[in-house]
Amino acid sequence: TSPTDFLFALSFILFTIGFTFRHTHLLSALLCLEGMMLSAFMMLATWSMNSHTSSFVLPLMILTLSACEAGIGLALLIASARTHNTANLKNLNLLQC
Repeated sequence: TSPTDFLFALSFILFTIGFTFRHTHLLSALLCLEGMMLSAFMMLATWSMNSHTSSFVLPLMILTLSACEAGIGLALLIASARTHNTANLKNLNLLQC
């Protein structure tokens, strides 16, 4: 309930709203996902520091999964740009592979 916790929760909510309503381009969707994961990492890191435990396993696992998600997302962005010549999500159809 500190101001930093409120700020991280607000940033997570804003990135979630951005991901929900502004997903016209694949890169903007990936950036919103990265912001959500970064704010979740920061919330968990500050929680573990404030709870006086030395458990950084969960924040590091979130950070590792975020890096894997970014790598897979960028690979999908490159693959869709090469095959479909666009990265707009409205033009991509999974049934027309």
